[in-house]
Formats: sequence, C-alpha cells, structure tokens
Amino acid sequence: MLRDFLRPLLGEHNPYHTVWLAVVFSAWYCGIGPAIITVIIGAVGVWYWFLPPVHSFTVKDPAEISGLIGFLIFSAIVIAFGESTRRSIGRREQAEQELRDAQEELEQRVRERTSALEQRTAEVVEKATLLDLANDAIFIKTKTKTGTSGGIITYWNQGAERLYGFTAREALGRDPAHLLSTTYPIPLEQIEQNEVWEGELKHSTRDGRRIVVASRWTTLRSKAGNPIGWMEINTDITDRKRAERAARSLSVRILTLQDDEHRRIARALHDSLGQYLAALKMQLGLLASPGANREQLISDASNIVDRCLAETRTVSHLLHPPLLDEAGLGSAARWFIEGFAERSGIPVNLDITPGLRRMPAEIEIALFRALQEALTNVHRHASTPKVDIHLTLDPSQIRMQIQDYGQGIPPETLRHLETGVGKTGIGLAGMRERVRELGGSLTIHSNNQGTLLTIALPLPANSESGPTEASIDRNQVPAA
Repeated sequence: MLRDFLRPLLGEHNPYHTVWLAVVFSAWYCGIGPAIITVIIGAVGVWYWFLPPVHSFTVKDPAEISGLIGFLIFSAIVIAFGESTRRSIGRREQAEQELRDAQEELEQRVRERTSALEQRTAEVVEKATLLDLANDAIFIKTKTKTGTSGGIITYWNQGAERLYGFTAREALGRDPAHLLSTTYPIPLEQIEQNEVWEGELKHSTRDGRRIVVASRWTTLRSKAGNPIGWMEINTDITDRKRAERAARSLSVRILTLQDDEHRRIARALHDSLGQYLAALKMQLGLLASPGANREQLISDASNIVDRCLAETRTVSHLLHPPLLDEAGLGSAARWFIEGFAERSGIPVNLDITPGLRRMPAEIEIALFRALQEALTNVHRHASTPKVDIHLTLDPSQIRMQIQDYGQGIPPETLRHLETGVGKTGIGLAGMRERVRELGGSLTIHSNNQGTLLTIALPLPANSESGPTEASIDRNQVPAA
C-alpha cells in the first residue's frame, strides 16, 4: 500500500524500496520465520502488483526477474545478519540475566555468611564479656611452633588483669611461666600431658607479691584431635592459705596454753591449797597430843579451812564466775574489775549503760572473756596509769570499749595480734574468732598514747524482753 501510494513519485522503478523496511524490521525483531514470510509476501506482492504486466503472475521481463532474484539474495543476507545479531543479543541478554542471578545468589550467600559471622562474633563477644565478668583469672596458652613445653598467652581476661596487675596488651604473646614467675608442684611437662589438671601454683603479681592460686587446666585440641593449647582458670587462695596456717598455729598455741594453764592451776593448787591442807593436817595431828590446847587448834584449823574455801572460790570464779550466770555481765564485770584493780594496783573506771538487761549467754561469755584477756594484756604490757571501760547498749547491739593510756602496741606486734601469728597473738586471735562467730566486729587502734579495743556484737530481737540487772538481788554478788 505504501509503494502504491508512492507510485506517482517513484514510478515503475525500484519497486522493492518499501519492502526493505519490512524485511529489516522482521529480521531484526521477529526472528527468521517471520522474516522469510515477509520476504515471500514482499516478492509475491511486487511480482503481482508492480512488475508489468501488473495484476498478473505471467512471465515477466528477464531484467525484472534478475532484480527479483537479487532482492531475494540480499534479503537472505539481511535475514542472516539480523538473525545472527539477534541471537548474539539474545545470548548476551541471557548471559546478563544469568550473571545477575549469579550475582544475586552470591550477594545472598554473602548476606547469609555475614549474618552468620555477625552472630558468631556476637556470641564470641558475649562469651568474652562473661569471662571478663568472672572473678577468676582466665587465660589461654597456645603451643609454640617448636612444640616444646610452655606456650604463649593468646587470651587474657579482665579477671587476670585484676588479679595479676598485667593488662592484656602486656600479657599477650608472653610465656605465662616467665611472666608470672610460676612455681609448679610437679614438672610442667607432666602437667601438660593431662587432659584436665587441678592443683596449687605460686605466682608473682606485677607489684612483686607472691600469691597462691587454685589452678585448673584444660587441654584444647584442634578438629583433628591434636593438642594446640591450654585454658587455665586461677582462683586466688592466698588469704585462705594464710588463714589455714594461722588456724594451725592457733591450734598448736591453744594446746600449749592449755598445758601452761593446767600447769599454772596445778602450781596454784599446790602452793596455796596444798600448803593450807598440809597445815590443816598438822593442826589435826596436834589435837591427839596430850595437853594440846584444843580450842586454839580448832580455831586455827577453822581459819585454815576458811582460807581454803576463799582460795577455791577465787580460782573457781576466775575460771568461770557463777556470778556471770546468776547476775549477768554487768555484775560479773564489776566483780572482776574490782579484783583486778586490787591485785594490779591499776585504777579501772567502769561505765555501764543504766538498766543493762540480760543477754544471751554466749554474748555475755564472749564479752567477759574479752574483758579478762584485755585487762590481762594491759597489766602485762601497757604500763598504763589507768583504764577506762565503757559498756553501752542499744536495741540492735552491745558495744564494749577498753581504753588504756600506756605505751601502745608496736606495729609489728599489732600485726601479729590481728593475724594470730606468733605467741603474742593467740589471746586476741581467739577473742576475734569468738566475736566473728557471733557476727560481731573487733577493732584495735593503738599509738604511743595508748590503745583502744572496741568490740561490737549484734543482739537478737527477742533479747529486749530479758530482765535488767537492776532487778537482780545484789546479795548474790560475792566479795571481790
């Protein structure tokens, strides 16, 4: 139709001009089949409508036939070129789709891998945080390439920083045996041969202190099962070991003091009661003599018996005053202080909260024993002109303060007193343990102007209903 419309312009020549557009379009966009059909329809249409005689399929001019053959050949070339180009574009487009699919798959894998890595990293960070929160020192030692005993530190938690004083930057890459100056109970090679090992090690901190740790080793292995390192968890037990040594020393010292106390009581009985009883026997023997003054002998014997009774009462009360059970701490303290002041010549001022009520027996005994021990030490060591004692009570606790004004306690001796190490510390160490068992506290402040001992013990809530010492018959109190 287009060629027929252009007939006035083009005439009878070049009847294939408009057909080329259809051939090129179909060959480029529609494929080889539609392109061939387009060429056939174009050739038939030109033969029928434009080659004379028109509207007829009769034999034409040989020149027109050669033109038609040329059209067919050139159309075949166009179709071949278009198909080749179209297929090339198709392959390229297919490759670009496949490439996009591969890229999307790769991106998806990367996203999945990144997510898994982030999750793994978060788990590692969480575990590392938990390890840092632990009070124990935890570090990992990796084997060296040489395979010899020992290794280098590859992980160092905050607990290790707190215990040893070395930061992670200072510890990583170091041999822990040299870093901590470790003393092993057995050769290191034997420890590393165990899958799990537990024992005690001695380490040095950054400031040079030697500490004892309870150490637990676990062998780390590769996927192939080969040992690659060890995880070491250490707990500081220095104070516990010191306490154990102090307890052993205290036990030995208690046994020694028991022997000394038995010896002292035996000597006191021999020197006092023994002498009195020997004199009494002599007096009784004289009663059988002819002409003996029986009245005088009986009077002397009675006096000796009175002295025996008084001496027995004194020894008994010093060991455990019945007054403590019968009248309470205040009365027992007054009795003991009066006797102490008389025997030692040291004035003692006692200040007791008015209306002091009875307390549980274990509290009264603990305070009375502390009073005995403190005044004994004052008499032996303080050289003080006087002693002030304050016994105060409130609804929640009872507090006893003993102040002397002597020469004070030397720092080294005070350290032994507080730790219970050495012979000087046994009395106070026992006193401290008794106070600690009752949930109380014992403190000592000492200088060259004197020493202040303070003991505070908590009171149970039901102790408020006990009788006061004012309600106890004072006739029960024996003479000092």
